[in-house]
Amino acid sequence: MPTVAELSGAYENFLLNPRPSPGVCRRCFTFVDPDYTTCYPCRQQSQMLERYVPVSYSVAHGQLHRALAGYKRAGGRTARRFQLGLAAVLWRFLAGHEACLAATAGVPAFDLVTTVPSGDRERDLVHPLPEIVGQLVAPTRDRYERVLARSAKPVAERMFDREKCTVARRLDDACVLLVDDTWTTGASAQSAAAALLDAGAAVVAAVTIGRHVNPEWNDTEQRLRELPRGFDWDICGVHAA
Repeated sequence: MPTVAELSGAYENFLLNPRPSPGVCRRCFTFVDPDYTTCYPCRQQSQMLERYVPVSYSVAHGQLHRALAGYKRAGGRTARRFQLGLAAVLWRFLAGHEACLAATAGVPAFDLVTTVPSGDRERDLVHPLPEIVGQLVAPTRDRYERVLARSAKPVAERMFDREKCTVARRLDDACVLLVDDTWTTGASAQSAAAALLDAGAAVVAAVTIGRHVNPEWNDTEQRLRELPRGFDWDICGVHAA
């Protein structure tokens, strides 16, 4: 059986460390004009998360992007291979950096871990992310609870709405780590965080495996080329700050 290091090591050639710097959104790590500290979506929508960090940039049509699509859509052995690889990436990252995220969120630790539900209620019932976080990833396994579900309220895709998700129970001042596979605009994670806070959570912070970026937007392709090659497991977006 391959180890976590071996499974995650297969991804190292195309993972890219997000790093805080001028021209990087301080909230979601996308690339922005150096005159701004936050991107347009982060300025426009409600900020429910105390802190967010992605494991890696996910470049449109790149290898991580294909893995993040394939683990839930490919089916069969291909999907399972992607699921095990992404679980190993998330496991290794959280083992090294969950404490960094908790510290910057102002809490000693997260006592509850949950996942952002799929935007489609039917697809959410069979989505593989809860299995990854609740069964495959050791750092989250014992704290995972599937408390969120997609509500029946119609909400446009990539739009924030605090009623987009329902919560199964009161959360009694819990410090919650919210996990998702991909961040594009942040609307899904922010909506999920709003529902958790309304249910009594004290603090919600989030981690995603990929922070989606489109190389065709402005100078994103150049900015990606300027990033150091070779993924460094010893740093994370909040640690590097």
